[in-house]
Amino acid sequence: MLSSTWRSRSTRGVLVIGAAASLVLSGCSDKSSDGGGGGNTDLSIQSVVQLDTAGKAVATTDAGAAADPAGDGKAKCAPLTLGMAGPLTGGNAALGINIIMGVKLALDQHNKANPDCQVSVKQFDTEGKPQIASQVIPTIVADPNIVALVGPTFSGETKATGQILSEAGMPTLTASATNPTLTQNGWKTFFRGLGNDNSQGPAVANYLTGEKGFKKICVVQDNTDYGAGLAQAFITAAGPAADASCGTSVKEGDKDFSAAVSKLSAAKPDAIFYAGYYAEAAPFVQQLRSGGVTAAFVSADGSNDPEFVRQAGSSSKDALLSCPCSPAPEKFAADYKALNGQAPGVYSVEGYDLTTILLKGIDAGKVTRAELVDYVRNYNGTGVARQYKWGETGELANIQIWMYQVK
Repeated sequence: MLSSTWRSRSTRGVLVIGAAASLVLSGCSDKSSDGGGGGNTDLSIQSVVQLDTAGKAVATTDAGAAADPAGDGKAKCAPLTLGMAGPLTGGNAALGINIIMGVKLALDQHNKANPDCQVSVKQFDTEGKPQIASQVIPTIVADPNIVALVGPTFSGETKATGQILSEAGMPTLTASATNPTLTQNGWKTFFRGLGNDNSQGPAVANYLTGEKGFKKICVVQDNTDYGAGLAQAFITAAGPAADASCGTSVKEGDKDFSAAVSKLSAAKPDAIFYAGYYAEAAPFVQQLRSGGVTAAFVSADGSNDPEFVRQAGSSSKDALLSCPCSPAPEKFAADYKALNGQAPGVYSVEGYDLTTILLKGIDAGKVTRAELVDYVRNYNGTGVARQYKWGETGELANIQIWMYQVK
């Protein structure tokens, strides 16, 4: 995607790592007074189906075959530090927090099993903003202890810092940045751990026009790199179903959507596709419902977080949310909650899988940035979410998209 509420605690030594319907992404229900959303809700984001880019259902990955960060327990290494960069404070903090909690679960399992190879994480808060990331990333690459990065989290901050990371030889594994152009910059160290919006947009468009039979869809996009790229991919794939006459734009940070609501109310679409983040999606859907707009509300990974449900309340009911991220299997969810005190969210599984890959490299004796870049580039293995094997540009070889629904 993506274009954050923890404080960083510095530790020594650094690696930076910028399916069935019963699976639940959030792992818990939201029970809160939603104010304008219409009273108490008992809703959660639940997985519905995994799709290919044509919008057709495909088989899910066997999580039981996933790589184990614990390895054989015999690893030996000098203390190393992993790093994570993304939004840990701000309006979309949950998206970064989900990732760092996944990172910490993989590290916890590894370190308990391997007393002679202890790896820690150092986290850097960018608030998801390119201008802040541009100040943070040089600090990361200048730290000789940091051998790889999980992050950055959002597409905009990744676009602003990818060249710096590439020139520094920093392994850069993103669990969430999905703008398609990120792998078209000639960066040598960038690896995307999930599908991009050129796969997500068409999968959702084809699902809505095919399986759901929607004939008229109004597309609303925010002004981020993520929102613009996702909206364009969706519009292209949806063809005439994406009605240009009712398409509209909003800005990141907006809270008053009355103009968009009025336009959409008059258009009477079958569905509204929102390309943006949950901080705006939540009040937007509340205002749509308060304004009498009953069209299906559809959004993507930027909105696919329990915070969307908590903030939107009952107005979020029946919303369809896509994501190239995977839902959490039962055992993963239980382990995650035991360590972090809350259920996994969007990108938690990806943060865990990417950290596991880096740990496997470290356990194999790959302890420099250059060695880890080479290790990841040649990696081919099963994770909790999917098969991980990258092409020359850092895109995954095999892509699927999940559809979720608020129920």
